[in-house]
Amino acid sequence: MKKLVRGLQEFKQSYVTEHQTLLEELSHGQKPRVLFISCSDSRVDPNLITQTDVGELFVIRNAGNLVPPYGAANGGEGGTIEYAIAALEIDQVVICGHSHCGAMKGLMKLNKLQADMPLVYDWLQHAETTRRVVSENYPESQGEERVEILVAENVLVQIDNLKTYPIVRSRLLQGKLQIYGWIYHIETGEVLAYDEETHTYVPPQSQLVEKKPSLPSRLEQYLISTHAPPVACEVPAARLQSASAAPDSSPANSSPAADRIRSQLNALLRDSPDSWNEVETSMQSMSQLLEDARHQGMSANEAQEYHFRFSEQIPVWLRQMG
Repeated sequence: MKKLVRGLQEFKQSYVTEHQTLLEELSHGQKPRVLFISCSDSRVDPNLITQTDVGELFVIRNAGNLVPPYGAANGGEGGTIEYAIAALEIDQVVICGHSHCGAMKGLMKLNKLQADMPLVYDWLQHAETTRRVVSENYPESQGEERVEILVAENVLVQIDNLKTYPIVRSRLLQGKLQIYGWIYHIETGEVLAYDEETHTYVPPQSQLVEKKPSLPSRLEQYLISTHAPPVACEVPAARLQSASAAPDSSPANSSPAADRIRSQLNALLRDSPDSWNEVETSMQSMSQLLEDARHQGMSANEAQEYHFRFSEQIPVWLRQMG
């Protein structure tokens, strides 16, 4: 305790004095950049590892860096996650495991824990999937090797648990949230990050290249493939026009019926849906109108151009519905 009190004095005399402006700004509110979920282990310090300052990380710490699935527990993790994303508008989450994790060692002797530490036993049930994955897929592993495998697999299991939260799924769908899995090695200070493409842990520097969010493009592909009739040719990029700038022009040999359909398509492109149901309705209408237009002589090139213009609008609609 004496050391802690001395630390308080040093903090006030040195850190507070040198960072007075920062602390004054933080007194008016917080705007952390990352939700960092890590283990309570005293050897793991998120701010020290990442060299971030006060106010930059919003931290959840518990035994085993666990994320109970949505509705599975009454602890503070779920509420904290929801607050971080909904209220603080955090758009990046890191779940960080670490080497020599005591919680993962506990998974290897659950029967003993149930008798000696029943609350810990109950808590580690949120890592039961981790235990089973390792037990059934790495049966030959033992000792420290098994602990390290448990650590690595547990990060991925907890990411899956995190995705059960409605706010998380919603933001992922909108491309407004990124989730990262890290492992911190105590003995070397090295951090490795999970790479979804190679299914391995790699240096996190390799993930610094900004990636286009995957889920919105998947949404676009789903809507277009579900509702748009297939066409055989592609439209050169130079011919693509944004929906807002799309003219209501028609080919010289166009029929009155085709012209009417084009007007309806352009009206759909200028629309601003307020809900997913309205987006779905617009895509269904587009599909039917294009099918009718093809019977009225619309070329495959022109139909494809409308497909592209609708795909350009989907991200706009996503942002508007925010």
